[in-house]
Amino acid sequence: MATPLLTHHALPGALGPILVDVRAASRTARQPAVLIMHGFKGFKDYAFLPPMADRLARAGFTAVNISVSGSGVDEHGDFAFPERFARNTYTRELGDIAIAVQALLAGELGTVPPTSLGIIGHSRGGGVALCVARETPAIGAVVTWAAISTIRRYTDAEVELWRKLGRIEMENARTHQMLPMDYEIVEDALAHEHRFDIRAAAAALDRPWLLTHGTEDETVPLAEARELAALSTDPRFESLFVEGSGHTFGARHPWAGPTAKTEQLFGATVKFLARYLR
Repeated sequence: MATPLLTHHALPGALGPILVDVRAASRTARQPAVLIMHGFKGFKDYAFLPPMADRLARAGFTAVNISVSGSGVDEHGDFAFPERFARNTYTRELGDIAIAVQALLAGELGTVPPTSLGIIGHSRGGGVALCVARETPAIGAVVTWAAISTIRRYTDAEVELWRKLGRIEMENARTHQMLPMDYEIVEDALAHEHRFDIRAAAAALDRPWLLTHGTEDETVPLAEARELAALSTDPRFESLFVEGSGHTFGARHPWAGPTAKTEQLFGATVKFLARYLR
């Protein structure tokens, strides 16, 4: 397979530009495409996401990484736009993803329209991927990495304090920046509970789905993965529980190279998508 070509794009999103990286060995031959979704406080260049995209591109896929407009990051991956992050509701995030999918399917990202489409999502992005798949018939296969099973990540007391304050701040453990989050995020979630019901999306998914999770995940409990796995009714569902792995399967940001666990994750992901996307 030829060396993949990387191109950078920007699409108009809900809160600013949606930053898009496209990796493909061919720009003129029709081939399957895979959209790769980052998690909470993540972005298109986070840790293992670009290496996964490169692996997919070398395997004959068009790999598309995006940073949603509410990710708050600039083209260098720095949190340069905290006010965008503060307003990144799930509605806006799903809207940005829909824009990226439409552009990809229309051949507007420097490649011809793909023959089929898959989606990979890490952490919050995994839960989002399930919700997106429920609304997007064009998505033919789903892979979740350490996915959340619910968007409810705060206690009632924490939500009530958030309501009173109007805005809370959360530390980014990697950069030690304090990132703001407005209460409209909660209001949006409450107003569209069914749309963002990850468990319901998992139960309704009628397409191939590979669920992966580390048995020692310190961020999203293994119990959430087992709950999602129990909800699937599609016979093509598969699960991979990586023994001894944490939330990022041994990867660090910035990327320092593969580990045995990331190799296991990458290999299973490519094999699964190659089986179902043509």
